[in-house]
Amino acid sequence: MRLPFCILDVFAERKYAGNQLAVIIDKDGLSDRVMQDIAREMHFSETTFVRPEEQPDRSFAVRIFTPEHEVPFAGHPTLGTAYVIREELLRKPVQKIVLDLAAGHMPVTFTGVGGAPGILWMHQNPPVFTRDFDRTVIARALCLPADAIDSRFPVQEVSTGLPFIIVPLVTRDAVTRAKINRDEYKDLISSTIAKAIFVFCSEPVHPGNTLHARMFADYYGIPEDPATGSANGCLAGYLLRNEYFGEMPSVIRVEQGYAVNRPSLIYCRATKYGDRIDVDVGGNVIMVAKGELL
Repeated sequence: MRLPFCILDVFAERKYAGNQLAVIIDKDGLSDRVMQDIAREMHFSETTFVRPEEQPDRSFAVRIFTPEHEVPFAGHPTLGTAYVIREELLRKPVQKIVLDLAAGHMPVTFTGVGGAPGILWMHQNPPVFTRDFDRTVIARALCLPADAIDSRFPVQEVSTGLPFIIVPLVTRDAVTRAKINRDEYKDLISSTIAKAIFVFCSEPVHPGNTLHARMFADYYGIPEDPATGSANGCLAGYLLRNEYFGEMPSVIRVEQGYAVNRPSLIYCRATKYGDRIDVDVGGNVIMVAKGELL
């Protein structure tokens, strides 16, 4: 078995930043067990497996695995896999690629000119808001006092294909001090759809950015994620629904990954159409390495 693979940095402004991704070109039709074993060996936040042939509906079949579980959708694997399809499989400057994921079809568009990919944007499923949480419960799970959570806005479970608990914090210091209390976290996720916690504040490190964020997902084998496209799609919907800014910015720049020395920049936006909210998440993708699995 010789499987081509690529290593990428996604949501990265430079190489060796952003979120790492391994993309395996699954020309042999691997079993679920083999895919999970490869993902565990890679030990990145996610590993994707893409079938090289285009399907009749002109989409590409993609599966996403963390070291512990298969997931129906994740942001940086969607962008990174679309980049590999364009650059390594199609080898032509198409402007749109559709990924067929367990969560549904996800279109990715390329904004570059002259053949350059530019920023990649994915249009996610409309966000679904399922429940609100007691601040004290979430604070205990994050080893924070309850008043570190911004009481003006709800702590809310949101999903665009993968659910997250979105937690607004008051200061960047609170974001920095947040850490998982394993017992409280285990009790929390035993009764929730969402298994990951996304915290943010409006005090970024770089003044040109909008928000500072971190994401914890021990359940998926990811103690902390450097950049989380799926969570930022949920965040964009959350910000619009709860009027976090009053008037929504046209593009939100979210910095993430600083606590794990993988600084990342995620772009997101949200627009309301009647009762529906549409969200898009974007970022850069950088190729790091290519090779074959033996």
